[in-house]
Amino acid sequence: MPTTFLLGAIPGATPGKWIDTWKERMPRTSLELVALAVAEQRRALRDGEVDAALVRLPMDKDGLHVIPLYDEVPVVVCAKESHLTAADELDMADLVGEVLIVPEDDVLGVRVPGAVEPRFAPPADTAEAIATVAAGVGIVVVPMSLARLHQRKDVEYRPLLDGPASTVALAWPADRTTPAVDAFVGIVRGRTANSSRG
Repeated sequence: MPTTFLLGAIPGATPGKWIDTWKERMPRTSLELVALAVAEQRRALRDGEVDAALVRLPMDKDGLHVIPLYDEVPVVVCAKESHLTAADELDMADLVGEVLIVPEDDVLGVRVPGAVEPRFAPPADTAEAIATVAAGVGIVVVPMSLARLHQRKDVEYRPLLDGPASTVALAWPADRTTPAVDAFVGIVRGRTANSSRG
């Protein structure tokens, strides 16, 4: 059995509680967290850069085992002074006429009817998009974990009720289900240390 288990994780994934359980149950096998861009998640699994990964769906599942873990609420990130912050929740109709910024690493693919396309090139990533929003230019729609990851004092976010949810899943190559992968799957599924697979 390898002495290190490589777990890939996309931005916003929060594997902390599972890592803590791993440390208790698997003291001889260290768990190393590997940061993965969503665009690289499939390749990293295929090329064996990680043993398993917390990924964002949709993703080509061919040759993989995939367990959906949870759905993330989409949120609208806007400047703190934006009129959008007056509401506790938003829907697509509230975003008509807003400049919708879509970063290169966009994971939702949300299209807002009646939104305005920016007059500048798409930001390289979500962090840059949120910095642009902070300057008072436009809005960005992201899963809540990414809004939290890139939280700033000059922006706020509100849930987008009719926006697309984003599913975070655990994936690993079907032909590489090692004992370490099995152990991590058990932890994620909430099996106790004493329970057998089932």
